[in-house]
Amino acid sequence: MASNKSWDKIFQDYNIYAHNFNRATFRITAAQIKRACQDFTEVGQKEVRILCKQDSREDRPQVFVERGLFILPIKNGEYVIVKGEGYVDIPKIDKDREAYASQLHFHLDTSLVGNSEMQHLDFAYASSLIRSFMNDNSLVLTIRGRKYTPQFSLKVGSHIINVRGVQTEVDAGYEGKTQVVLVEAKSPSTQNVIIRQLYYPFRQWQARTQKQVVTLFFQKSADTYSVWHFRFNNIEDYNSIELVNSHRFKIVTGTS
Repeated sequence: MASNKSWDKIFQDYNIYAHNFNRATFRITAAQIKRACQDFTEVGQKEVRILCKQDSREDRPQVFVERGLFILPIKNGEYVIVKGEGYVDIPKIDKDREAYASQLHFHLDTSLVGNSEMQHLDFAYASSLIRSFMNDNSLVLTIRGRKYTPQFSLKVGSHIINVRGVQTEVDAGYEGKTQVVLVEAKSPSTQNVIIRQLYYPFRQWQARTQKQVVTLFFQKSADTYSVWHFRFNNIEDYNSIELVNSHRFKIVTGTS
């Protein structure tokens, strides 16, 4: 992994090897990372955004894996390295696939152009699959694109972490009469994901509405649409995530 040498250098330059992660997190800035890696030639070894993008357990550099660490952004240009479980497994769905009858009364030509997670999610919504999964016909698309979190605190183990103004993005957000549903869509090869991608948007939107905020994870493989519903039992506890339910569907249209 290209980032292994970079993070070894960062740990050496700032004496992170000697840090006691059981007692405290380690704060590091983008400027410090950039300074430590300035002599590397490969983009993947010196670009801060790439070095800090550790979206799955497998994306972590070896020094993180060996010490049970993960990294979280806490504000623009600042991060903390944390000891603990930073990821949640996306479990295999053992239930039989259910045939779902699309609520559309016409064929979508444009849905066949391309092969992106966003496109598949849009088709699932247009077919009313998301509404049916949530048993909420009032859901309408209201959230897209990048936003910034308000200030909030979270707990990882015994560590309290303060976050402010971190950029978040969900693939889609739907608001209904009583709830807001946030969806993170990933490729079918994704087996685990950093909890931050679900938790930060959850905290962001829960601070903006009195309605219940719901988090879904979505994948499409071949002609199967899979949906997982996660929740946080304690709004301030990063690791309080648990699976509520999940299901697999085949969307059946009038031309299927």
